[in-house]
Amino acid sequence: MGTSRLELTGFAGQVLLPGDDGYDRHRSVWNAMVDRRPAVIARCASRDDVATAVLFGRAQGLEIGVLCGGHSILGLPIAHDGLLIDLTPMDAVRVDPAGRRAWVQGGALLGALDRATQPYGLATTAGNVSHTGVGGLTLGGGMGWLARAYGLSCDNVTSFEMVTADGDVVRADAKENPDLFWGLRGGGGNFGVVTEFEFRLHRVGTRCLLVDLYFPPEDAVAAMRGWRDLIGDAPRQATFTAWVGTMDDRPLASVGFVWVGDPDEGRRLLPALRGLGSPVAERVQELSYLDLQTMDDTVEGHRHRRYWKGHYFDEFPDEAIHTFLAPGAAFAPSASLQSYGGAIADVPDDETAFSHRGTLVEFVAAARWSDPAEDAERMAAARRYAASLEPFATGVYVNVLTDEGEGGVRRAYPKEKLDRLTALKDRYDPGNVFHFNQNIPPAAPRKP
Repeated sequence: MGTSRLELTGFAGQVLLPGDDGYDRHRSVWNAMVDRRPAVIARCASRDDVATAVLFGRAQGLEIGVLCGGHSILGLPIAHDGLLIDLTPMDAVRVDPAGRRAWVQGGALLGALDRATQPYGLATTAGNVSHTGVGGLTLGGGMGWLARAYGLSCDNVTSFEMVTADGDVVRADAKENPDLFWGLRGGGGNFGVVTEFEFRLHRVGTRCLLVDLYFPPEDAVAAMRGWRDLIGDAPRQATFTAWVGTMDDRPLASVGFVWVGDPDEGRRLLPALRGLGSPVAERVQELSYLDLQTMDDTVEGHRHRRYWKGHYFDEFPDEAIHTFLAPGAAFAPSASLQSYGGAIADVPDDETAFSHRGTLVEFVAAARWSDPAEDAERMAAARRYAASLEPFATGVYVNVLTDEGEGGVRRAYPKEKLDRLTALKDRYDPGNVFHFNQNIPPAAPRKP
């Protein structure tokens, strides 16, 4: 594409072409396996820039991707030879501590939201990795350490501002465009580019407790049974966690929980957890909420190659526990479980596009490596592991889908919700302009 075609009249942001300084940096994403080269990167400074970029891309016949945190394992926003709408310059967060509200631009990362709200002892549900984009997380649902107490990220949005495929700016809340408000709470980036979120905030304080008890995998079955049975009666401030993987070249499994709030209150759960077995090691750590929100950050940045698979489970029977603890030998990924319930399940299932609110635990198998020669083996191992647990699964979180395609989308949404989301797609994006996502195509696609 020549610069003569860059007619972005009124565009106040930065336009990058292949070879420009910063081009390679701004096309990189969290998964180093993704190495696609957009024809144009439009780094937007405002919602007007977003509208201008969308109309430019359509006029030029370019496929359009939208980037915030770049945590899609498939690197979905990066359209080779297309237009990359980069929202990351739009990263402002404004907080009203008295009204317990935050207005977050579409390019902000979770860390920016947490840093803006924590000086007031406030927060909203916001993932577990601070360099994740607020937009991608929230539009898919948004699980985090506060979800059992206050609901998913999408449950805490009170309004959205969105640029449509026609370049129009629309608002969606409970009264204005309520169908779109329903769809944006879990339906992903299928309907437009969200340029601002308004969030409800909660008084959570600034302190947390992290607990992990470690066992050899072969000795962890009884502990995991007891851990599973504790979930149903656990206080909502506790999110129960389990993990299996390798630490210092030693296979280990862990059971534990994360408590947001007064650590002394969280310690009341310790006797029940310690009563599940005799661990070879344990971690009981008090930390700040900001430290909790960054402890799983990837300090190596975007240098690793990645692949993952996920499931939802309404129940986690003993057979599933045995399977979870036996992921296999060579190239086996680490895997985690995180408990749902509480405020997540309080929301009626038909109130949002997000589905599977009856989930007990979410499973994610995550592979990370550096050598491209291992790509096929690493991905195959993750697939085998996830497939071994699929007979027990009841669905999947749309934000952990990778290369499952249409079948994965059908697992994420029941038919009645998928029909309703398709009708919204017909209304807001009948040409499927926004298809670099876990796509819900229109019923009868029209030429963009």
